[in-house]
Amino acid sequence: MVLAVSGPRRVRDSEHVARNVGDLERLVSVVGGGALAVAALQRKGLGGVVLGLVGAELIRRGATGRCRLYEAMGISTTGTNYPRPAPRASHDFASPAATVDAREAVKVERTTAIRAPREKLCAFWRDFRNHPRFIRHLESVEIIDPRHSRWTMALPGGQQVQWTSEIINDVPNELIAWKTVGDSRVAHAGSVHFEDAPDGRGTQVRLVLDYEPPGGRTGHVLFKLLGISPEQMVDQDLRRLKALMEMGDIVTVASRISA
Repeated sequence: MVLAVSGPRRVRDSEHVARNVGDLERLVSVVGGGALAVAALQRKGLGGVVLGLVGAELIRRGATGRCRLYEAMGISTTGTNYPRPAPRASHDFASPAATVDAREAVKVERTTAIRAPREKLCAFWRDFRNHPRFIRHLESVEIIDPRHSRWTMALPGGQQVQWTSEIINDVPNELIAWKTVGDSRVAHAGSVHFEDAPDGRGTQVRLVLDYEPPGGRTGHVLFKLLGISPEQMVDQDLRRLKALMEMGDIVTVASRISA
């Protein structure tokens, strides 16, 4: 999948963004960042570099009261309402603007074998209203028209994030590709591929996802340090899909799948 390196900014310039980190959280960020910076000086190699970068970002976060992750997701812990992007008009769905900045994007690719026919799997995936059944934290998908859909996902603290997705390639029983459109706070592009399994008993499902983490690559590192691995989340979602398609209602098999 080709990613563009230009396009409209999705995050307001930091000079024009109000503080979105509460006072106590700012203090914790500075202290934690300082501790990581000290630890970085005691380590060598890539691990020390990563710790140093994370520590510096936490110190900046605490000193300025502005968090790039929060800016991208429209979150504030200051107790005041954080300004959210204005909703986009329907004619913006066809915008040719770049969805993902290749300089900030992270790629995830996973494959799983599911003992079900390609036709069944592709039809199930293509009806995006099925996705909340196997994607954790995804609350709903609203079909807007044959190419566009609106997705709603739950965030910690009872908040939500929404984005609009556009299908850019659809080959029956073989391939579905999509991208987010407009100023999405969850900018990504992806494709899912369906191929007959080598043993002739099922289908190989390959998911390729290019996404722009909130806060860029720094945000990606922070997420992984916090134990929130996008790769792990994709693995778990595919496992839920496999269980659902092979064994039926996800509720009856949830106990067999790790959260």
